Amino acid sequence: QAQLVESGGGLVQPGGSLRLSCVASGFTLGYYAVGWYRQAPGKEREGVSCMTSSDGTTYSVDSVKGRFTISRDNAKNTVYLQMNSLHPEDPAIYYCAAGGPHACRQGINYDYYDYWGQGTQVTVSS
Repeated sequence: QAQLVESGGGLVQPGGSLRLSCVASGFTLGYYAVGWYRQAPGKEREGVSCMTSSDGTTYSVDSVKGRFTISRDNAKNTVYLQMNSLHPEDPAIYYCAAGGPHACRQGINYDYYDYWGQGTQVTVSS
């Protein structure tokens, strides 16, 4: 059974860092584009970053550029999201996702993600 499981969320002070991990099981993550989304209370789910499977090209939403970095370790079937300089507007449930090539082609394309994790909570507070 294909599954994605996130970890690494928690409480951090403004300006702090967290690294989220997402481990895939039941399928080979390296064949898929991967992405991170987030959803804050009362808001729509927002694409944060994605990475292609072919050449490692990444895309990020403007609000996280220069602060968040997506990466993957295909040998570990894992994708990461390194989050630095966390802002008060970053708290949300963060989800990882995997999909075909169109999921991360010239942007983060929600409709093309096939697999989703259950989410991990990120809280930013002093």
